[in-house]
Amino acid sequence: MNRGRCCATRPPSIERAAHFYNNFYKKPMKPDDPALGVLHPARKPAALRIATYNIHRCVGVDRRYDPARVAAVLSEIDAGIACLQEVSIRRRGEQRGDQASILAEATGSRVISGGGVGYYRRRFRNAILTRFPVLAESAIDLTVAGFAPRSAIDADLAIGDRIVRVIATHFGLSAAERRLQANRVIAALAAPLPAMRHPASTVLVMGDLNEWRGRSGGIRALERRLGPSFAARTFPSFMPVLALDRIYVDERAVLEEVEVYRSPLARLASDHLPLVATLSWDPGFAASDAAPEREGPRVKWWKARIAAKDGSERAPAARFLSTAATFLRSHQEKRRAMPTGR
Repeated sequence: MNRGRCCATRPPSIERAAHFYNNFYKKPMKPDDPALGVLHPARKPAALRIATYNIHRCVGVDRRYDPARVAAVLSEIDAGIACLQEVSIRRRGEQRGDQASILAEATGSRVISGGGVGYYRRRFRNAILTRFPVLAESAIDLTVAGFAPRSAIDADLAIGDRIVRVIATHFGLSAAERRLQANRVIAALAAPLPAMRHPASTVLVMGDLNEWRGRSGGIRALERRLGPSFAARTFPSFMPVLALDRIYVDERAVLEEVEVYRSPLARLASDHLPLVATLSWDPGFAASDAAPEREGPRVKWWKARIAAKDGSERAPAARFLSTAATFLRSHQEKRRAMPTGR
């Protein structure tokens, strides 16, 4: 199967999606819009391949500028949603084309930029490549005083009969900066939605978080809100030792087959390796279900022990464990109610 799609060979459904995206870009579609029913009838996709990739301005470890190599890596991965970092912004007078448009053309996708500010002297930006209709998009300002400007893309995608909220970001190099940026992402997730947006059935947070200290670093707020992420070593690409790139998803979906894409071309095309996963949905939750209450690992451990007990022989122990689990749950609720900022 030829994975290197081009715009001329896109399936008709993708062409119709591109038509509606171009015509309704300034006016986000609603999930019950008849157009979406034509493009994607009510169905639940069994699995969706997603990826996050710092493309390093399409400059490889050999210091050669070659967007074709990055495009080839993305085509090999064949992700329905790909969050990119360090996408170069074309400046006036430069001969190089817009990198996001080049990669979108090569992979048969559309670009979401979110209108966010560029970072590192406004030379780079984030981007999302996707084949799904876009309902809404915006930017989350993550700039911290005294550091380079940063932002995140906040987009709603229509995938089957679900609305998937995707946040693509690139955190700063300072631990204090990352802590504040993680809190701002959590605040954006908790904030009331504007009138043009609708509640999402799944939340995805992906990007280069620049956190090499694991869960003890500046991204603990994300761990508490969305659960632990799979920390795989992605940097540097020729000999990965640091887990800088992360993928988070809430409990209404499941991440499977999380892996680092280690092809020979991926090791050469950028200084990061792509982090790839398969997103699937729990059949027990419908698209319109609210987010279930997240329980910490201690509460789950207590509940597992209670379930393993024989009620007839160990009823006192089971009552004790149930009381302890209730206490831990209330303690976690109080902690979640406390403000996350310092």
